[in-house]
Amino acid sequence: MTEAVASPRLADREAVLHALYEAAELEHNLMCTYLYAAFSLRSGADDGLAPDEAAAAGRWRQALFDVAIEEMSHLAAVWNITSALGGSPRVGRTNFPIDPGLLPASVVVKLAPFNAHTLQHFIYLERPAGSDERDSEVFAVERDYVRGSDVPRLTPMGINYDTVGNFYTALSLGLRTLVERCGESKVFCGDPALQISLAEFGLSGARPVICVKTALTAFESIVMQGEGAPRDMMGSHFQRFLSVREELLAFQRKRPGFAPAFPAATNPVLRRPPRPEGRVWIEDSEASAVVDLANASYSLMLRLFAYSYLCRAPGEEKSLVLRLAIAMMHVIVPLAERAARLPAGPSNPDCHAGMSFTTLRDASPLQPGRAARVFFIERLQQLADVGTALAKGGDERVMQASEHLLALSRQASRGFDASLDAGPHPNPPPQAGEGREGAVAAAPASTTVEGVEHVQGDKLELLFEAKRCIHARFCVTGAPKVFLANVQGPWIHPDAMPVERLVEIAHACPSGAIRYRRIDGASDETAPPVNLAGVRERGPYAFRGQLQIDGEPRGFRATLCRCGASKNKPFCDGSHNQIGFDASGEPASRETEMLPVRDGVLAIDPQPDGPLAVRGNLEIISGTGRVVARVTGARLCRCGGSASKPFCDGTHARIGFRSNN
Repeated sequence: MTEAVASPRLADREAVLHALYEAAELEHNLMCTYLYAAFSLRSGADDGLAPDEAAAAGRWRQALFDVAIEEMSHLAAVWNITSALGGSPRVGRTNFPIDPGLLPASVVVKLAPFNAHTLQHFIYLERPAGSDERDSEVFAVERDYVRGSDVPRLTPMGINYDTVGNFYTALSLGLRTLVERCGESKVFCGDPALQISLAEFGLSGARPVICVKTALTAFESIVMQGEGAPRDMMGSHFQRFLSVREELLAFQRKRPGFAPAFPAATNPVLRRPPRPEGRVWIEDSEASAVVDLANASYSLMLRLFAYSYLCRAPGEEKSLVLRLAIAMMHVIVPLAERAARLPAGPSNPDCHAGMSFTTLRDASPLQPGRAARVFFIERLQQLADVGTALAKGGDERVMQASEHLLALSRQASRGFDASLDAGPHPNPPPQAGEGREGAVAAAPASTTVEGVEHVQGDKLELLFEAKRCIHARFCVTGAPKVFLANVQGPWIHPDAMPVERLVEIAHACPSGAIRYRRIDGASDETAPPVNLAGVRERGPYAFRGQLQIDGEPRGFRATLCRCGASKNKPFCDGSHNQIGFDASGEPASRETEMLPVRDGVLAIDPQPDGPLAVRGNLEIISGTGRVVARVTGARLCRCGGSASKPFCDGTHARIGFRSNN
């Protein structure tokens, strides 16, 4: 890390917490500025770009998104350290523009569109100590000042620092000093179950902080990802921005006047400010409505993150809250991109609108329990209603955001309603056998309810759900007298073979398309003793366990799409055969220890336009049964493009995967 002298003002817990709150605001602000620049980039011929320009703009957008995601990871690390010290993480931040004094004079943070000046500013913010990179004149400091003094005070005050790395070095030294004075166990006295974990969040910053070593490791990781290591900086934010600058300059030399981004406003607001000089406020009715919905979604995301730190892990409520919070980004991104394509209004005719990232006056967590759950259900429904109304305008991005809000509203209603109960909902009891008046043995009565065909025999009722069938053919080959292939009329005959053998055939159906209910007093199908996810060669995932898919109980067997082409997502519909999906069923094994518990509820939540988020005890196996990994949480690729299948590597964002569910 950068060398720094420990500030005498970082000598007690209150002062360290105060500095951690500033660290959270700093990471949060940087994330917003990188996202804003990414939102402003044009995306193709419709936006006036040539093919090679569109490809370059796509690379730059992805670089900005990747860095913003890592800033989110840094923010999670800071939150966990704060929680470990017994504090409530700082989730909110000051609105843009940031008043002088909240950050050092040299750390200027603005929402600005992508261009050479903005890019140079990003390079300057992420520069290592000793770098000769200068800030763009467009981001010149409003006034020079030095924060605070070195006189010890009881009241925490901001400290001065030249670079982000310098700040974290001072924080590290202050934390060490606090531990030396008070003892490690006394300093790290927060409840570790309140922190967010990798299984719930999926970013490296969400690692548990339990001691000074884990806290300092988190600080070190933040600096190395930003400034970069002294010798090899290729993966750092600083180096990535340098690479984007080199490519941008090459385009501008070849094509003077090349403008890869829309002229989005700098620090836009939704109303005329009291001091309007030099400011842009959004007057266009569509732009203001889109930005309002984006801001409201962003504010709800912050409330969800704040509330997650009141929920103890492991627990369904904490997992649900974090899933909803992360998924809100799939709402925000298309709305923010739409805003950058709309005019700001007549008072500022030369620039476009942009998402202003307006925060609530106080993003503190809501009261834990029923009140918070009711609030989240109500608020998501309200946002979904507004999104549905805006989507009637026909814009593809707004419609996409609206679909996500509707899905999240349904997910919240189901999930939070269930979490109000003392325990999980039991499986429905077996149907009592009532006889079959008028039924003919050769042609048993068949009824179809919500796409599921029900055929009742003497000892059990067979259920067949055609939309889940992947034609594995265990039924027509193992029980050809029960399941008659290619016939007209009734084709399922439950009494054509011994019931116990028929039950075995049903259990062999990998998709869960065939299920049954015993009406002879015997037990129905039960959850397997080990939760499994088989990776089928050039095909789907075959899950076995007590499955909860998208918040609903879905039996004990299911095949879920991993090629990205199914029209019945998240379930497989055989589209992998039509598109020639070529993916191994024998991925490399990871070194993993045996799980202490191997069964239990397996929750599978398809992320909007993203992977399958799996929570619960799970053994991932190859097509031949070899163990690939043992996990309690994972994000599995379902776009078909990940280079680290079966695990997600973020490719879905780069290829524009759309899940429509």
